[in-house]
Amino acid sequence: MGRGKVELKRIENKINRQVTFAKRRNGLLKKAYELSVLCDAEVALIVFSTSGKLYEFCSGPSIAKTLERYQRCTYGELGASQSAEDEQSRYQEYLKLKTKVEALQCTQRHILGEDLVHLGMKELQQLENQLDMSLKKIRSTKTQFMHVQISELQRKEEMLLEANTGLRRKLEEITAGPQRSWNSNHQAAQLEGFPEHLQSTNALQIGTPVVTNDEANVATSSAQSGTGFFPGWML
Repeated sequence: MGRGKVELKRIENKINRQVTFAKRRNGLLKKAYELSVLCDAEVALIVFSTSGKLYEFCSGPSIAKTLERYQRCTYGELGASQSAEDEQSRYQEYLKLKTKVEALQCTQRHILGEDLVHLGMKELQQLENQLDMSLKKIRSTKTQFMHVQISELQRKEEMLLEANTGLRRKLEEITAGPQRSWNSNHQAAQLEGFPEHLQSTNALQIGTPVVTNDEANVATSSAQSGTGFFPGWML
């Protein structure tokens, strides 16, 4: 009588689970060894227990070399498949870009007034409207740019005027000092050249002027040496 079919599910009893793991692990490692010997195959087996303990078997030089070989085979095939897909995708993208470039070149020729014989009335009207809108935008942008330049030039002009005014004020202050000093020295020199009796006072005299003895002697000498007559105020 054969064995009944065992239901595969997690063993709840911890001890039974550990015993079953040990038995089946050993059987799995034995089967891997037998497969490598009987079939001359390169077999690598890695097992981690629930506690994190590592169990491994490798029929080759090392499990690292076997894993490296596995990566080359797996990612090499995947890379080849991806390369074919990427090439197809790039070709489709190339066709789209080529179509766009041809359309742009055709539009450029139409804007320059070339190849218009193949266009209908509706297409020509659309082209004319497009050119009108483009001209309006260009003129608007040009006007704004000119306003900005004018404002900048006006601002620079105001700055230059302020700087010029400041320099003129400083120049006037510098030249005013020597001129004032020269006027004072000139007036002092003129006063030194006059007699003391002319420098004393400019007061208004009413009536007969008072003559000093020195002035009388000078006048008498002058009169006697000249005509021999005396002035009326000396009589």
